[in-house]
Amino acid sequence: MRNPNGYGCVYKLSGKRRKPFAVRITIGWELGEDGRSRQRYKHLGSYATQAEALKALSAYNDDPHALPDASTFAQVYERWSAEKFEKVSESAITGYRVAFSHCKPIHDVKFVDIRKNHMQTIVDKHKGGYHSKEKIKTLFVQLYKYALENDLVAKDYSKFVTLSRPDEPTTRRPFTNEEIALLWQKVEAVPNVDLILILIYTGWRIGELLNMETASVDLENWTMRGGSKTAAGKNRVVPIHTRIRPLVAARYDPAQKYLVWRADKPNRPITHAHFLESMFNPALELCGIPKHVPHECRHTCATLLDNAGANRVSIKRILGHTSTDVTDAVYTHKDIEELRRAIELIS
Repeated sequence: MRNPNGYGCVYKLSGKRRKPFAVRITIGWELGEDGRSRQRYKHLGSYATQAEALKALSAYNDDPHALPDASTFAQVYERWSAEKFEKVSESAITGYRVAFSHCKPIHDVKFVDIRKNHMQTIVDKHKGGYHSKEKIKTLFVQLYKYALENDLVAKDYSKFVTLSRPDEPTTRRPFTNEEIALLWQKVEAVPNVDLILILIYTGWRIGELLNMETASVDLENWTMRGGSKTAAGKNRVVPIHTRIRPLVAARYDPAQKYLVWRADKPNRPITHAHFLESMFNPALELCGIPKHVPHECRHTCATLLDNAGANRVSIKRILGHTSTDVTDAVYTHKDIEELRRAIELIS
C-alpha cells in the first residue's frame, strides 16, 4: 500500500550491505525546473530488514522527535548529524565524521547499552594524538546530549570519559631546506607530493585545504580563499606563490566541487585520516623523507616567511592568526599585493 504524501519511504540500497534498507523522510517541498512541486528528503537511517525500516518510519511519523529505544550508536549519530550538520562549517562536519569513523566498535551497539568503559576503550586504543582523542570525546558528549533531550537515556556516561595529556608538550619540526628541495625533485614522480608543497607555500591548515571548494580558487588573480578556526582565519585570501601555480592549476577542475577530491567520493571533502594514511605518509616515504605531520607544513610556511624577513602583519594575515596588537588588528590594512610580496619572499 502506498504511503500518504509527506510520510516518507523505505527503499533498498544497491550493493551488498549489512543494512540495505534505508528510510528517508520528507522535510519540505521545493519548486522544480518544470514548475512542479517536489518533496525534499532527509536520510533517517539504515536497517538490516525491511520490517525494521518500516517500523522505524512508522515510529518517526508517530513522534518525529522521538528516538526508538533500540536505536544503535550509528542510528543516533545519523539522526543527530542530520540536524547538526545544517548548522556547522564543513571543517566541523569533517571532524565529526572522522571521530565517528574511529567509533566503529560500537556503531551497532544499542545506545542505551553503551557505558563509560565502551567509550573509554575507544579513546585509549586510538593511535592519534591528544586533539584527535578530544574530538572523539566531543562527539560522545554531543550524542549523549541529543539522546538525553530525546529521552533515549537517563544518564550521561560521556562525562566520565577521561583524556590523558602527553607528558611532554608536542614539538613541531618544520621541513628542512634539503627536504623541500627533495620534494621539488620528486614532485612529478611521486603522487601527492604536490599537495605537501601547496601546504608549505600557502600555510593552509590541512582541514582548510581539504575543504577548499574549486570555486574559491582564482587562477586569473592567483589567489585561494578559505579558512577556519578564528574570525581572522575564516574567509581569508592567500596569494598563490609563483612556484606552486602549476601545481594548483593541475589540481584545478571546474567540474569538481573540491580542489582536492577522490574519484569514489567526488562531492565530499577528503578526510584528514584518509589524507594522512593514503596520501601524505606514503608520499614522504617514497621520497625518503623522515616522518612529519601535516601541520608541520603550516609551521614550515611560518618559519620560511619569518626567515625571509616578511612583515609580521602579513604573516598573520596569510596564516589567519588573530592579532593581539590593536594597531595591527584595527588600523593596518594589508591589501592582496602586499601579501603577495610577502609570500613571494619564500624561495
